[in-house]
Amino acid sequence: MSASFFFYDLETSGINPRQSRIMQFAGQRTDMQLNPIGDPVNLHIKMTRDILPDPEAVLLTGITPQQTLAEGITEAEFLRYFTDEIATENTIFLGFNTIRFDDEFLRYLHYRNFWDAYEWHWQDGRGRWDMLDVVRMTRALRPGGIQWPFDAKGRPTNRLELLTGLNKLSHEHAHDALSDVYATIEVAKLVKQSQPRLFDFLFTMRDKYKVADLVESNQPFVYTSGQYSGDFEKTTVAVRVCANTKKQGSYVFDLRYDPAPFMVMTPEQLAKKWQWQKERDPNDPRLPVKTIAYNKCPAVAPLSVLDEAASKRLKVDKMSVQKHAATLASDTSFADRLVKAAEILEKQTQSSLFANEQHVDAQLYDGFFEGRDKQMLRAVRAAKPEELNEEAFHFSDQRLRALLPLYKARNFPKTLTPEEQETWQAFCKQQLLGGGEHSRMANYMRLLQTIAQRDTLTDHQQYLLQELQLYAESIMPDDV
Repeated sequence: MSASFFFYDLETSGINPRQSRIMQFAGQRTDMQLNPIGDPVNLHIKMTRDILPDPEAVLLTGITPQQTLAEGITEAEFLRYFTDEIATENTIFLGFNTIRFDDEFLRYLHYRNFWDAYEWHWQDGRGRWDMLDVVRMTRALRPGGIQWPFDAKGRPTNRLELLTGLNKLSHEHAHDALSDVYATIEVAKLVKQSQPRLFDFLFTMRDKYKVADLVESNQPFVYTSGQYSGDFEKTTVAVRVCANTKKQGSYVFDLRYDPAPFMVMTPEQLAKKWQWQKERDPNDPRLPVKTIAYNKCPAVAPLSVLDEAASKRLKVDKMSVQKHAATLASDTSFADRLVKAAEILEKQTQSSLFANEQHVDAQLYDGFFEGRDKQMLRAVRAAKPEELNEEAFHFSDQRLRALLPLYKARNFPKTLTPEEQETWQAFCKQQLLGGGEHSRMANYMRLLQTIAQRDTLTDHQQYLLQELQLYAESIMPDDV
C-alpha cells in the first residue's frame, strides 16, 4: 500500500490528556501531493459519567456533552473504526500541533481501552509529522511567498485561523475539528508551493535517526521549537551537551547565550536556574537548555541553511555562536552537573504528579505492558461485554486490573451487573464529589456561576453554560 497523509484534529473536553476526553475527531486522507483521498471522517465520542468537561473548552468549540451522547460513539467503537479504517499501513498522521497535543490524547485513549498506546503511529510503515513546527521554521528561514500574521500587540503569531485568513485560504469555522483539518491541508499546500525544498527536507527529517545524526554530530544546528522566544521566530542555534536517555534525545544549549556563567554552577544551582517561572527577572535568565526528543519530529537543520538574511532576521551572530560552542566544549564536567540537575528536577516533578494524579487513567507512562499482559489486551477487546470481569483476566499489572471495570462501565454500561453498577456509581461519586466543598462538582458549579457573570457572553455561550449546568445535574449521583 502506498504512503498517504492523514490530516486530523481533535476537539477535547480540556487540555490535560490524563483527565480530559476527546469529544470530536475529524480527519482527511490525502496522497503525498496533498490531494484528498476518499471521504472525510467526522465523529463525536460519547462523554462518560465520571468526566466533567472544562466550560472554557465547550465555550470555544460549542460541543456539549449532550451532543456527544446523542450523536457519538463509545471510545471502544471509535478505536475499532480507527484501527480498521484510519491507521492503515504506511499512513503518516499529521496536523497542526498534533505531536504535542492531539497525539497525546490518542495515546491515552488507546491506553484506557486496552490498545497499545504507541503502535498506531509507528508500526506497519506508519509515521507522524506536525505542520506547526514546519510553519514556524518556514517563517524563520524562508518566509518568501507567504503572508505572515501578527497579534494585536504586533508580535509574530502562527495561529491557524490567522494564517488562513491572511493568505485567503478556506477556513470556515475555527475550532471545529473538520474545518481545522481542511485549513491545515491548505497551509501545507501553501508551504509546499512556496518553499518546496524546505518542505521536502523537513519531511525527510521526521526520521528520528536522521535527527540523531544531525544533533549528535556535536556541531551547532538550527532548531525551531515552541519553547523558544517568539521574538526570534521560535528559532535559534543550538548544540548538544549530552544525552537524555529517558527522553530518547539530548540536552541542547541555546547558543544565543554565553554558557560561561552557568558552567561554574553546582547541580543544585543549575536546577534552580532551570526551573520555569511565570515572571523572571530579565537580568536573571533561565538556564538555556532543553531536551530535544528525536522521536517527536523536531524541526532541525544544519547551520548552513542560515543564510545572511535569516541570520539578520533572527538576530543570530555566527561568530558568537561559534565562540559559545567552543566555551561549552572546553569543560566536559558541565554535562555531568547538568544531568544531576535534571535528576533533581525530575524528582520534584514526580512528587507533584504522584500527589495530584494518582488515578489509573493518568498512569500511561508508568511503564510498558509486558509479556502475557500485553498479549491479553487483544483478548479483552475481543471478549463479549458480559465476559469482562476480573476472574476471566488475571493481569499482573495493577493498572490493567484497575482499568478493566472502568473499560466495561464506560463502553458497555447496559451490561453491568447490579454489583458492577453499584461499584461504578461509587466510583463516579468519588470522582465528582470526593472532597466535599472542594470536590470537582462543587468547583465546577462555582466556575459555571463565575463565567455566567461575564458581560461579554453571547446568547449562544449563555445557552452552552445552561447545557453544562443541566449535564452536571444529570450525572449527579442518585443518593446526593
